[in-house]
Amino acid sequence: MTPKRRWTHSARGESRTSRGDSRVPPEKRCEEDAVESYVLLITERIDGVGLIRLNRPERRNALSTALMRELRKALDAFESDDAVGAIILTGDERAFAAGADIEEMRRRTFVDALLSGFITTDWERIASCRKPVIAAVSGYALGGGCELAMACDIILAADTAKFGQPEIGIGTIPGMGGTQRLTRAVGKAKAMEMCLTGRMIDADEAERIGLVSRVVPVADLLEEALRVGARIAALSRPAIMLAKEAVNRAFETTLAEGVLFERRLFYATFGTEDAAEGMAAFCERRKPVFKNR
Repeated sequence: MTPKRRWTHSARGESRTSRGDSRVPPEKRCEEDAVESYVLLITERIDGVGLIRLNRPERRNALSTALMRELRKALDAFESDDAVGAIILTGDERAFAAGADIEEMRRRTFVDALLSGFITTDWERIASCRKPVIAAVSGYALGGGCELAMACDIILAADTAKFGQPEIGIGTIPGMGGTQRLTRAVGKAKAMEMCLTGRMIDADEAERIGLVSRVVPVADLLEEALRVGARIAALSRPAIMLAKEAVNRAFETTLAEGVLFERRLFYATFGTEDAAEGMAAFCERRKPVFKNR
């Protein structure tokens, strides 16, 4: 039985894989899996999936400006990588991300935040990524960490995960979409309670109210995220991108306009080679061979 992948940390953010507690020696790593190195992230490519691990364990992966800048660069790299069909964002067993870097944020003024575009370009990069992004959440996902997870397309939560928007406790409010995405995900009543009281919820409650897709044992989280990512990556990329775009449009338009938008994208798939191959394979009772065209 193959040992499960587990979280590892790197002082300089080298790409590496861990099975159990041992590292995979560099000479045994596939050359195609080598990706750019970062200081505050660990990245690697596995079976068509780009894996990004937040790597500030001493600060529970607090989201500093430098970390978010690296995250944008990593997303840019994986989005432009033809070998990657889906992206996973994760932290470590203790924390996905415990929030924004408050030591850094406390020095900001209104004018500084306004003129610098604080938490704009880098922080919204996940939401604008055309490839599906899966959040694999273990431990704390609070404040900006919860917002970061909600910007992803699928949230898989470990049974140890904790979600919350505790900004009210330090005299401010969510600023990276928390009041908007949370309300759309769980409804006004739950969102109001979480934002006005700062109450944390566990993984089971998060699944029950619709914040996360599924809850899995913490030991299985990364393997399950990779399995879901690999399944997505094996499908037709044009169809995946169109499906993601159509679902996201549901949050931005009326039902009638959304259905019309969906139908136009549906018609558009008839112009792809993958749709022709997929329907032919179905009729011929064989597996389709998609070419992402």
